[in-house]
Amino acid sequence: MEQIQLSASKRVIVGVQFLFVAFGATVLVPLLVGLDPSTALLTAGLGTFIFHFITKGKVPIFLGSSFAFIAPIQHASSQWGMPGTLAGLLGVSLVYFVMSALVRFQGKRLLHRLFPPVVIGPVIILIGLSLSASAVKMAQTNWTLAFVSLVTAILVLTLGRGLMKLVPVVCGIAVGYVLAFGMNEVDFQPVLDAPWFALPTSISHFSLPQFSWETLLFMIPVAIAPVVEHIGDVYVVSEVAGKAFTKDPGLHRTLLGDGAACLASALLAGPPVTTYSEVTGAMSITKVTSPVVIRIAAATAILFSVVGKLSALLRSIPQSVLGGIMLLLFGTIASVGLLNLMRNKVDLNQTRNIIIIAVTLTMGIGGAAITYRNFAFSGIGLAAIVGITLNLCLPNEVAEAKGNNKDT
Repeated sequence: MEQIQLSASKRVIVGVQFLFVAFGATVLVPLLVGLDPSTALLTAGLGTFIFHFITKGKVPIFLGSSFAFIAPIQHASSQWGMPGTLAGLLGVSLVYFVMSALVRFQGKRLLHRLFPPVVIGPVIILIGLSLSASAVKMAQTNWTLAFVSLVTAILVLTLGRGLMKLVPVVCGIAVGYVLAFGMNEVDFQPVLDAPWFALPTSISHFSLPQFSWETLLFMIPVAIAPVVEHIGDVYVVSEVAGKAFTKDPGLHRTLLGDGAACLASALLAGPPVTTYSEVTGAMSITKVTSPVVIRIAAATAILFSVVGKLSALLRSIPQSVLGGIMLLLFGTIASVGLLNLMRNKVDLNQTRNIIIIAVTLTMGIGGAAITYRNFAFSGIGLAAIVGITLNLCLPNEVAEAKGNNKDT
């Protein structure tokens, strides 16, 4: 893609636009799991700068809050509390570091062996489906607001043009919020009382996560899907920018950068961050692929994180409005898993593939758990491990058939 050269002022304008594209999803994750939205903006901006530093400022990627960890954070916080959950999120960065080392020294072939589409597809589906109950629970607090928010997001997603098509979450929340305010469903007083300048909770009340082996082992398998998603996103960004970022600065560096950003986010009590395909889509539309513009978006996120009234405004959004948006988003996540299976042409005529998908889904949706004393391993993490194990152990029917044909 031919890059457009922009003046300094236009770079700022486009950079703010890119943040607007990522804003809705970035703040929605902490609102759903009980974290500070201002902290999420801070860690998104800081994480993006860390990523750009490690990748030598070459890769135009913005890191925002990861939806893959909504259900795991909700489950872990109910069982071990938020301090223990944040300690578990440190394991996410560990997965990225290990994968970075594997790619650096073993190449991408090992990753494809461990995490083929037949494993990753069902895990992504689980991430979406596991959240469906909480989406309905939040939406049913006021179905009118949920329905209006949902329909608005759908209309923007289907009828929108240009950058507008990339901000259905923001539009849905905005319309739902205005309607809720008119229906006296919003307590606006905290927004009026909030100061204009306020440090994020992670800074003003900084404390180290409470280390816990249980949460660490619980979170590590969940990170597998975002890691694979990261690899796919880097390839997409390479196509959009017309550069081979998997070679220069290298996929091992992008994984390392994402892992370091997740580490900083966990230490600052923020959600794990991941590459944002929404911003990649915005780059494709605007034909602006300059990493400098992405860093402007990151700086703007950090600036917004210290606006006290913005944080209070985000916290005042009714649960029903968020629930309406969740009905669309979480179903979309599940459909991405199906799309992953289809695009990679996973052969469902193979018994081994059916077994892997079936067992992974039933264990994840059914809430299978392994417990030993105070330790519990369940949910998406357990299902992912089971899927990986089955993939490594079950015989490959196609390979065996080729071998038999050679023998004859």
